[in-house]
Amino acid sequence: MKKFFTLLLIATIVMTLMPSQSKAAAYTGKDVVNIAMKYKGVPYVYGGTTPKGFDCSGYTSYVFKQVGVSLPRTAAEQYSKSGKSVAKKDLQPGDLVFFSNTTSKPGISHVGIYTGSNNFISATTSSGIAVASLSNTYWGPKYTGAKRVLNNLPAGEFVDLPSSNFAFTAVKTIAPKGIICGYEDGTFRPNTSITRGQAAAIVNRVLKHTPKSVKSYKDVPANNRFAKDIAAIKELGVINGFKDGTYRPNATMTRGQMAIIVKNAFKLKQPAISSAAAAKVYNDVSPSNYAFSAIITMNAIDRTTGFKTASYRTDANASRADFSAAIYNGMHAN
Repeated sequence: MKKFFTLLLIATIVMTLMPSQSKAAAYTGKDVVNIAMKYKGVPYVYGGTTPKGFDCSGYTSYVFKQVGVSLPRTAAEQYSKSGKSVAKKDLQPGDLVFFSNTTSKPGISHVGIYTGSNNFISATTSSGIAVASLSNTYWGPKYTGAKRVLNNLPAGEFVDLPSSNFAFTAVKTIAPKGIICGYEDGTFRPNTSITRGQAAAIVNRVLKHTPKSVKSYKDVPANNRFAKDIAAIKELGVINGFKDGTYRPNATMTRGQMAIIVKNAFKLKQPAISSAAAAKVYNDVSPSNYAFSAIITMNAIDRTTGFKTASYRTDANASRADFSAAIYNGMHAN
């Protein structure tokens, strides 16, 4: 029984850390405001996080949790760690608005939810949950900034992935197909490293192969979240494990490993160029590199400009943006 609960706890932690299809995408800023307004008049309680009584960040956290967005606990953390900054002139209903110096401590100390028409709702010590104007003589001078944490963007677009990012088109293309997902707070987190287990799952969402058995490597038990996908890509010859018989699903995938996976998954061939020309494609990849052929191929099929660079950085961690672009390129290579 103890072992069962330990496994259940581990599974819960993994599920919490992994990206998922954003429930928040189904809600609008107006939905957030409508939910927020339901608690108007609830008293202020220091440390309060329930309808029996809220403090400012407890209130915003409670409201956004109902639309699938998890916020940090304090106003300062919500400001520094959540969403995308929004100019005051661009505020939309559902945006978080922040204020400084409302207590004896300097810095961000109050947060509310913008409701439209220059107003916001928040948990105040004087009136509980109440609506006030951003031009209010008290709040106006203390206004500090705003963050958009709800993803009101079209499918495949995310608050932290601007159109200038090399992976924008790739993500916008493959995310709506469920090949790679965003997070519940409306972010994509393009610079977050991708693990070998996650990579297997993403590749197999394209290949859609059902393995004959989920047994694959000695460190990938049948109840591992990625067991089926890892077994699938092994069976297809997309990737091999390590010499010690492990796959290391929780290890970060390198850019070299990523190139090999994409080349094998989409059955790509190295471009027909001379050895001398191939050796000059990247200044840090020599013909003796274990992933040389795959890396040269990555450059040849690149539609995103993400791999049209002077160096490749073979042993660097592959980010979610890198992997999205690589998969997108592979899908459109033939």
